[in-house]
Amino acid sequence: MSLAPGCRLHSVPMADQTLAPCGSWRSPITTELITSGALGLSSLRVAGADLYWLEARPSEAGRVVLVRRQASGVIQDITPAPFNVRSRVHEYGGGAYQVDESGLVFVDFADQRVYCADHGQSPTPITSAQPLRFADFAFDRVRERLYAVREDHRPTGEAQNTIVSIPLDCNSANSANSGDSEGKVLVQGADFYAYPRLSPDGSQLAWICWHHPAMPWDGTELWVAKLDGDRVADLQQVAGGPEESISEPQWSASGDLMYLSDRSGYTNLYRWDGEQHTAESNRENDFGGPLWSLGAQSYAQLPDARWICTYVEAGEHRLGVFEAGTETHFETELSQLGGVLPLVGVSGQTDRLAVLGAGPRHGPRVLLMDLSPPGRVEVVRESVSGSIDPGYISVAESIEFPTEGDRTAHAFFYPPTNCDFRAPDGELPPLLVLSHGGPTGATGSAMSFAVQFWTSRGFGVVDVNYGGSTGYGREYRNRLKGNWGLVDVADSVHAVQALAASGRIDAQRACIRGGSAGGYTTLAALTFRDLFKAGASHYGIGDLAALARDTHKFESRYLDGLIGPWPEARQVYEERSPIHHTDQLASPVIFFQGSEDNVVPKNQAETMVAALKEKGIPVGYVLFEAEGHGFRRAENIKRALESELYFYGKVLGFEPADDIEPVEIFGLE
Repeated sequence: MSLAPGCRLHSVPMADQTLAPCGSWRSPITTELITSGALGLSSLRVAGADLYWLEARPSEAGRVVLVRRQASGVIQDITPAPFNVRSRVHEYGGGAYQVDESGLVFVDFADQRVYCADHGQSPTPITSAQPLRFADFAFDRVRERLYAVREDHRPTGEAQNTIVSIPLDCNSANSANSGDSEGKVLVQGADFYAYPRLSPDGSQLAWICWHHPAMPWDGTELWVAKLDGDRVADLQQVAGGPEESISEPQWSASGDLMYLSDRSGYTNLYRWDGEQHTAESNRENDFGGPLWSLGAQSYAQLPDARWICTYVEAGEHRLGVFEAGTETHFETELSQLGGVLPLVGVSGQTDRLAVLGAGPRHGPRVLLMDLSPPGRVEVVRESVSGSIDPGYISVAESIEFPTEGDRTAHAFFYPPTNCDFRAPDGELPPLLVLSHGGPTGATGSAMSFAVQFWTSRGFGVVDVNYGGSTGYGREYRNRLKGNWGLVDVADSVHAVQALAASGRIDAQRACIRGGSAGGYTTLAALTFRDLFKAGASHYGIGDLAALARDTHKFESRYLDGLIGPWPEARQVYEERSPIHHTDQLASPVIFFQGSEDNVVPKNQAETMVAALKEKGIPVGYVLFEAEGHGFRRAENIKRALESELYFYGKVLGFEPADDIEPVEIFGLE
């Protein structure tokens, strides 16, 4: 259904709406709303009747806090300031804490040491102060050990990744100075490790690993070993390989090993009973997601031995219950799910699910959902407190459109929506194309105030799941193999053309923005295509060769698959790097960059800025001190959004209604 630009849902008659150019509409979705109370919710865990999660708080300079909800409903912070619960393993972290009914451990960002906080005691370090990083923990309470992925930065050259065993002595002041507080190496030899998981009887340890140049969504191996005291024996690879991606192994209550595999072309749930592999699900949909960060858990066992799983259908998450190829759909209003776990209730029975999810009309929430009808839902925590009238909320529309090679690509379109304003007759809205990061990632349809910031001011927004995105099967993901900078750019262009052909947006005012890998797609689209009026690069990549030379271990061979091996494919790197083709770039660009970004160093942005200045192309540059790859401080998130709006106003010729501190734009009168 085609909608006219303006209000999608409105609480006032159209005649009473104010006529104003798109982009200049006043919106209640302010940067203060986005940053002051916005919480980044992640890493759901349960221990008996207690529920745990992490909260990233922009109002506390991005500090990540471990929070607990007790069975009584009382919610409290577990980690006091200045503790910041973040791991830097693989730079993207994840798996920064683990909890059971006896206590918990977590990693502090400042020193990357592991801290124990059993029985509510003050956090005590149990690893030594060395250049070591830890993540993805599993308790062994019988042996009083903690299994973890360790990344050792002491050697010269690449960091060394292993699985280690750490003494779990939380009551000794000297525990962090003991002989094996660095962790005793159990498994080594692969380039990367994840998901060390202990069997229910404590006799076996499972894990996954992979090797350069593969990324974990390309090919991983599933291994199992017997535990003999504090060492492993009889190591056995049970699944996986160069062309099969295994993820999220966990043990069933009966001792079978469960895991996700894309061997069918789609990622499904499998069971290994020690001899045979059996598919628990058989859908042409992807379960789980790409292993960018550690510790994700997208499925869990229910009391009746069935499995509750999240999977992606048409770009949106669904919940289903699976067993031996049979399935039951679990109805929810959620379209994006970040975790699901059974929770023991006050009766001692597992009668509810703890879910981290978001929907088209609300942002991320921690929820409790009844397992049985009528399916009562309790909101435990919201990412943003308060509510916004639905007349200001643009609901995503899933769209498919033709692209190059007689293929189909996918996106979510958000029409401009503000119940107080409408565009003058004949004015089509400008379009903002979003390029998600990764590029092996995906975007969803869950409500995001970062998107609504634009739509409520009169922009149309299209969030593109270009070829290479996850959630559409391995073949779709592999479209980007050797084609980064081509397929993603082409799909972004065709998304604009499809929306323009339907009369929904003004293609002459199409802009593009993206962060990290999405920043590269943005810069490549601006350089190699002449469709876009302007763009914004958030910690984006201008020089692919510099990225291949300078980036961290986890992504150091990522470009082998996306572009070609370095330096053998040097010519391809140069052909696709915007920095070498600024003569083709004629559109204004604004750059946002963190000074301490180790994934995409600031010299990437500064080299591009210098080249654009030399050519006389309008360019803006905003550098945020003490920020890394992505902005966590509230004041910086606010400044970036407002500066980008100010920039588009200058380029597209509208005056934002917001009171914005000007940003310097070189070359623009």
